[in-house]
Amino acid sequence: MSSRRPLVALVAMALAVLAGCSDVSEPMTPTYKTKLSAEEMKNSAFKAEFPLHYETYLRNNESQIMTEYNGSVAYNKNDNVTPLPEGYKHAQPYLKNLWLGYPFSYEYRAARGHTYAVKDILHIDRLNNYSEKAGLPSTCWNCKTPKMMEWVKENGDAFWAKDFHEFRQKLDVDDHTIGCANCHEPQTMELRLYSEPLKDYLKTQNKEFKNLPRNEKRALVCGQCHVEYYFQDKEFGAAKKPVFPWANGFDPEDMFEYYKTHGNTTTKGFEGNFVDWVHPVSKTPMLKAQHPEYETWINGVHGAAGVTCADCHMSYVRLDGKKKMSTHHWTSPLKDPDLRACRQCHTDKTPDYLRQRVLFTQNKVWEQLMVAQDISVKAHEAIRMAAEYAGPKPADYDDLMIEARQMCRKGQFFWDLISAENSVGFHNPTKALNTLAQSQQYSQKAVDVAIRAAAFTTAKDLDGDIKKLVPPILKHSRELQMDPAHMATHKWFKYLPVTPKAPRVWDGQKRLVPPPAPAATPAS
Repeated sequence: MSSRRPLVALVAMALAVLAGCSDVSEPMTPTYKTKLSAEEMKNSAFKAEFPLHYETYLRNNESQIMTEYNGSVAYNKNDNVTPLPEGYKHAQPYLKNLWLGYPFSYEYRAARGHTYAVKDILHIDRLNNYSEKAGLPSTCWNCKTPKMMEWVKENGDAFWAKDFHEFRQKLDVDDHTIGCANCHEPQTMELRLYSEPLKDYLKTQNKEFKNLPRNEKRALVCGQCHVEYYFQDKEFGAAKKPVFPWANGFDPEDMFEYYKTHGNTTTKGFEGNFVDWVHPVSKTPMLKAQHPEYETWINGVHGAAGVTCADCHMSYVRLDGKKKMSTHHWTSPLKDPDLRACRQCHTDKTPDYLRQRVLFTQNKVWEQLMVAQDISVKAHEAIRMAAEYAGPKPADYDDLMIEARQMCRKGQFFWDLISAENSVGFHNPTKALNTLAQSQQYSQKAVDVAIRAAAFTTAKDLDGDIKKLVPPILKHSRELQMDPAHMATHKWFKYLPVTPKAPRVWDGQKRLVPPPAPAATPAS
């Protein structure tokens, strides 16, 4: 027995040493007390306090590097004919067709870095720069600038329905673009929300942002903008206020069902639906998806594992060789040849292996995205042909047309959720492919039902190549819609009005014509 005592003592000593070595405290979030005002919104004001973070933030000005499917060049996302910088091989050729009659059909470019958010929206053709009225509300500022906090405080819920142009000259394009104050409280640098719609959503869930786990906060600060949303109809609250359609859940079917009961349309078969616009060719009440990265990620592989946006898009760096910090260059991990963001977890894999796995997913999703896009176009054309069919109609013609339009609306919305989402499916491959499979089924159902409504007389034409039947619209803009010659170049343009010639009023923040004279005060 005595011979065992030295062994027991040795084991006890070893355990004590190991315990000492493993006595590591939980990692703590750094705390700060800056010299900044609690109301500070200028990005440059943060430079002196956080020079290294600010250095990485300025890297968002990069606008030339492309990955296989995305990147920083602001090319026209429908132009797969013209080379960069105006077009790109992986553009989606039918975007202008599918959004015809909606401002997105005038211009839709790939997004550059966050530092360009204000500059680019001031020049985008979706806003009517040929008029004193933008044609879109101030809601469009919501994901462009921290000035939102000031404007909402000053105007309350009346802000949302104001005209976009009203605030065009009330901010600095560099200092007030998306930046530090959108995500951080200036004096402590604690994560915070500036987004009114996200605050509203959390209230419905009886949650307070300050009490949430830090990992959830790190995702939600990105989820302030990288989400699906809509501009609320006045019957449901403040007119044009942005709302996240998450009451039923985060999946496409959840959001689609939500939209059925949150609008004011009286169109037969769509009563009470929310409607972004009515497609002029098929007369279908449509939904326009935004950029649902958060909803896509949340129940994907990485989301379920607790890997947040910041882990991949703000990975840790050491700029001074010592201090570990999150980069504030918000970009694709694929731009890094070494894929360091991915290899923080996938330590046993090479950069080439990981890159090929991403591309494997994106290639599959892109292929099905193109199929879904084509069938959506065919659905609009099938409904148009059925609506213009002058022969003997089936007894249930009206019901068939309603059903065809319902399926067209749903099929295109499901396609658009994946089209508008910026990972080409990688944030959630299963959801992306499933959503596109459903989109194809709904859009094909729209085609089939519309053919029945036309007594099968359109079946032969619709069986052909959709690109011959309805060519992609390569060029279309507000200025071109003023030109009768342009409006004669595509058969779908006849369903749009030729707009009156008008001079350009705005170029960025610069007025090109004098402001209108104030209205005369009526005599008392």
